[in-house]
This record gives sequence, C-alpha cells and structure tokens, in this order.
Amino acid sequence: MPSFKYLKAYLALLIFTSIWGYNWVVMKSALQFSGPFQFAAIRIFFGALVLFLVMYLTKRPMGLTKLPTMLLLGLLQNIGFTGLLMWALVEGGAGKTAVLTYTMPFWVLILAWPMLGEKIQGWLWLAVFAAVLGMAFIFDPLHINADAFSMGLAICSGISWALSAIISKKLHRVHPELDLLNLTAWPMLLGSVPVILIACLVPAPAIQWTPYFIGAVLYNVLLGGALAWVLWLYALQRLPAGVASMSSMLAPIIGVTAAWIQLHEIPSTMEMIGMLLVIFALLVITCITIRKHQAEDAAQGQE
Repeated sequence: MPSFKYLKAYLALLIFTSIWGYNWVVMKSALQFSGPFQFAAIRIFFGALVLFLVMYLTKRPMGLTKLPTMLLLGLLQNIGFTGLLMWALVEGGAGKTAVLTYTMPFWVLILAWPMLGEKIQGWLWLAVFAAVLGMAFIFDPLHINADAFSMGLAICSGISWALSAIISKKLHRVHPELDLLNLTAWPMLLGSVPVILIACLVPAPAIQWTPYFIGAVLYNVLLGGALAWVLWLYALQRLPAGVASMSSMLAPIIGVTAAWIQLHEIPSTMEMIGMLLVIFALLVITCITIRKHQAEDAAQGQE
C-alpha cells in the first residue's frame, strides 16, 4: 500500500476537486445577483478572515513573513486567478470556463521543469499527450470565435494559478517551516485589497441578497475559498507539482457535468471525447505515481 501521507494528499486533492468542481455552477448562478468583482471581493476577503480566525483558535503563528512573496501570491491567486475567472463566467458558460481555467496543469508542467527540476519522464508523456489532446477537443478551436474573449480570460486565469503554484512550491522548499494556514491566509488578505478597490471602481448593479446568493457566499467563503486553498497547498507540498496539478483536472470534469445537469449546458461530442481523454490521463498519472511511491517506501524499508 502507498504511504499514508500520500493517501492523505490524494484525499485532500479529491475533496478539493469536488468542492471546486461544483463551485463553477454555484459561481455562475450567483453572478445573476452580483457583479463579478463584487462577488470575488466578498469571497476572498471573508475567506481570509475565516482563515485568520482558525489560526487564532488553533494558536498557530499569525505574523506576516516573506511580504514580497506573499503579496505576489496574493495578486496571482486573487486578481489573476479568481478575478479573471469571475469575469470569464460572466462572458461565457460555466463548463467551458472551468475546463479552460484548468489549462493550469500544462503551464505548471512547463514551468516546473526549469524552475523546480521536476522532469516529465516515461509513461507520464502518454498522460500528458492524452490530456493535451483531450483539452484540444474540449477547447474546440473550430468555434473559438464564438466566445474568444471569455476563453482568453479563462486561459489567463489558469496561467496565473500555475505561477502561484510554482512560487508556493519554491517557497515551501526554501522555508518548510512556514505554517500552511499562514501561507494561505496572508496572500488571500493581501490580494483582497486590490480586488475590493476594483469592485468599488467598476460599475455594477446593486447586490441582491437572495437566499441563494447568501448560500453561494457561504459556500465560497467556507469551502471554495478557505478550505479548498488549504487542501490544494497541502497536496501541492506533498506531491510533485505536475502530478498534483494534473490530478486536480478532475474539477473541470465535475464542473462540466454539474453545468450539464443543473444549467443545461449540454457538452458537444468533441467535449465528451475530450473529457474521456482527460480521465484516461488522470488514471495513468495516478497509477504511475502510486507505483513510484510503493518503490520508494519499499527502498526506505530495506535501509
């Protein structure tokens, strides 16, 4: 059996992908009652407050360290990632936005090689090829002009997320003593400031505080915001960046399926083929990683 610490990392990824996968439907529906940046500001700011409350109650270190890096992470995660994906949701469908935002793993794989020294080797190339081909089918380049602006925003959101993942991984390597909650809360709080400013400056209708919108805020603050980022960083610190990122691609599959059922965004044949290819890639990556961990654990047991 694989080491328990790796099982916990994979469990964290599973919960994370489930929360974020369904959240695409929640966010798309919530934007009927709020502007994109207003909703993003509420989600990020109150999510950060929840994390600081948890740190206080659990007596974890609350001081701010590595300010430049924390600020950069805050900008990438909150303006680059969350802000752009909210904007993309206004302009396009939840399913396609979810999938294109999750081009993130491909940017991580490209950047992790020179920046982290995590090479793509062996059968992982088959998984990468299948995932790239699947993404091409889902992207459906023959119809790109229909919602090119929305898709461009979603891709830029994925690139920002990839950069934040690489920086978080490098920071943890240099300073493994940094507390996980602290590393999550401070970028959220710092990044919320420019998002709040943008929300105040960009014209938008008044927020409608309906029961659904309040539920969507709670879902995003408690689950999609605070808990999901903790689970993502936990898995990222314990698994190779490329593997963690590729495994998280289950989230857009959940997003597309949920949008199909709840929002009646029916995937095309091309999108269905693409999803099957992505699922195949995930299975290949998971099997290879588990076998690798089994070999490592066996070697350690013989020492």
